Amino acid sequence: MSAFVTDAGDSGLPLTGERTIPGLAEENYWFRRHEVVYRRLLDLCAGREVLEAGCGEGYGADLIASVARRVVAVDYDAATVAHVAARYPRVEVVEGNLAALPLPDASVDVVVNFQVIEHLWDQPQFVAECARVLRRGGLLLMSTPNRITFSPGLDTPVNPFHTRELNAAELTELLTGGGFRMRSMSGVFHGAGLLAMDERHGGSIIDAQIERALADAPWSDELLADVTAVACDDFDLLSDTERDIDDSLDLVAIAVRV
Repeated sequence: MSAFVTDAGDSGLPLTGERTIPGLAEENYWFRRHEVVYRRLLDLCAGREVLEAGCGEGYGADLIASVARRVVAVDYDAATVAHVAARYPRVEVVEGNLAALPLPDASVDVVVNFQVIEHLWDQPQFVAECARVLRRGGLLLMSTPNRITFSPGLDTPVNPFHTRELNAAELTELLTGGGFRMRSMSGVFHGAGLLAMDERHGGSIIDAQIERALADAPWSDELLADVTAVACDDFDLLSDTERDIDDSLDLVAIAVRV
């Protein structure tokens, strides 16, 4: 999801709503909401061979490359692959289909898949491919919008680029049915600063951005200032013992290849 602006920002890639990119003030809320999961799970990639399946703009793969022994990134879009290759030289980027990953069996220690599974038509096939390329005991790190809060009460996802959104139980079923054991399920929540922003913008900073986009209306100075100020630390990543996962904004699963 994005604020539907179309400028390229610092990345040179257009913002279509299918991916988030760094360097755009209006996109900063969504960018930080994605980035926080990379940063909180980064230690799990340290010293390991990592595949990012669906790398998008590449900022996350590059962050992983700061700690990993090797990072291979796969994306289906040729322009995106060319961009990642030019901008992030420490990432090995490959054009490919996530339903048939262009890697050998048992070739990586970690698969990272953040904010991608909801875009895929054949989710079980992708999970099977993750199991295939992971070594036994390897980790699948996955995040995805929580269907319950992202598209509440809707049969069709609010984001036109999403094919099927999941709740925590559905995500768990998908992973355990595909050769994985769940290690943890966490959720992304607004911290105190974002809760204060929610109050300033009629109860939801998210809805304020979406309403502006749908109306094709200019940003108010207050809304733009608040969105620009959002940082990773404004989000909480909490386990299912700390908060009700069904109330989370995004789901974050860590699963082990059995």
